[in-house]
Amino acid sequence: MYAIVEINGQQFKAEQGKKLFVHHIRDVKEGQSVEFDKVLLIDNEGTIQVGAPTVEGAKVVCEVIHPLVKGDKIIVFKMKRRKDSRKRNGHRSQFTEVEIKQVIA
Repeated sequence: MYAIVEINGQQFKAEQGKKLFVHHIRDVKEGQSVEFDKVLLIDNEGTIQVGAPTVEGAKVVCEVIHPLVKGDKIIVFKMKRRKDSRKRNGHRSQFTEVEIKQVIA
């Protein structure tokens, strides 16, 4: 059984026991339980339920493993040839690691 769930504007395939890195969720502690109710699709052993836009009464229960995980460094470099124009910028995205405990349909 799995579900397609929307978390902070991104869609994830949620199966029980799977770990996900989602965009940073504010004000959560390690070991805290979090519920997501924007379930778009549920597949229950071949029986597919598609929501319009979400499936009624469905939710995904997760446990926070690490509340703040930094992603890889991304470097943005812009250059215009023969113009002596260069701009270097970069960032590290912040994520929250969660583990799927239960998919409720």
